Amino acid sequence: MRYRGWIAALLGFVHSGQPVAAQTADIADRSALRVCADPNNLPFSNQKKDGFENKIAELMGSALGLNVEYTWFPQIVGFVRNTLQAQRCDLVMGTVAGDDIMQTTNPYYFTTYVMVYRSDRGVAITGLQDPQLAKLRLGVVSATPPADLLVHHDLMANTKPYQLTVDTRVESPTRQMVEDVMTGVIDVGFLWGPIAGYYKTHDRLPLTLVPLKDEPGAARMKYHIAMGVRANEPEWRRRINAVILTQQSKITAILRDYGVPLLNEQGGLLGSATTNGKNG
Repeated sequence: MRYRGWIAALLGFVHSGQPVAAQTADIADRSALRVCADPNNLPFSNQKKDGFENKIAELMGSALGLNVEYTWFPQIVGFVRNTLQAQRCDLVMGTVAGDDIMQTTNPYYFTTYVMVYRSDRGVAITGLQDPQLAKLRLGVVSATPPADLLVHHDLMANTKPYQLTVDTRVESPTRQMVEDVMTGVIDVGFLWGPIAGYYKTHDRLPLTLVPLKDEPGAARMKYHIAMGVRANEPEWRRRINAVILTQQSKITAILRDYGVPLLNEQGGLLGSATTNGKNG
C-alpha cells in the first residue's frame, strides 16, 4: 500500500513491516476472544480498558459468548509480529480496511483526518484553501496524510512538526498537539479525527473539528476502519464479520460516545455534534 507509514500513523502505531506468514486455517484456540492491544493508547485502548476499542471488544466477546483476554504490547515497530503473527492473540481491533500487513474484516466505521482549533477565539476556518491559514501557527504529526496537504498548499513554513513514531508508554504527540491548541502554542492542529474527537468530548474542550477533504494528487484523508486477523483463517474472519453485522448499531453508539467523527459512504458527516464548539 502506497501510504503504509501514514496509515500506520493514523491508527497510532507502526506495524512490523513484514507480511503475514501463512497459517494453517483456523487452528487457534477459540476458548476466549484474545485481543492484541496497546496498554496506553487512548482513545483506542489502555490496560484499564477505558478505550473505545476495549468497549467494542467486550461487546464482540459477549456476542461470541467468549471472555475477552488481552495481549498487551505497545503499538510500535513489531506490534503485529509480536502479537497477532506470534499467535499470542487473534484480533486487532482497529486497522485500515485492506491493510497489507493483516487480513482485514469488513469495515465497521468510516472516518477522516480533521483540522482542529479553539472555537472561542473568533476563528472560523472552512478548509485548506482558507487564506487565514497562511498567517496562523499550525501543527501536524510528521509524515501523516495532512502533512502532504500542507505541502500541497505551501503551508509547511509555519507548521510545527510532532513526532510520528513513539513509545506510547511514555509519549503522546497527539495529546501534546491538542494541549498546544488549547494553550495557544499553535492555532490549528491537523490530526486523526477519532483522536481529536475524543479529547474534545472526554475533556469537554471548546474545539471545532473540520473534516479534511481529499484532493487530487495528495494523500487521501478518509479511511474505512476494520479489524485485523491472521491470513488463512477464513472461518474466524467470517465469525467476526457476522458479529460486526449484528452489533453494528451498538458499535456505532460506542464510537459516538467517544466523539469519533463518522462519515457516510459519500464522505459526509453523520451528524454534526463532534464538529462544532459544543459538546452535544
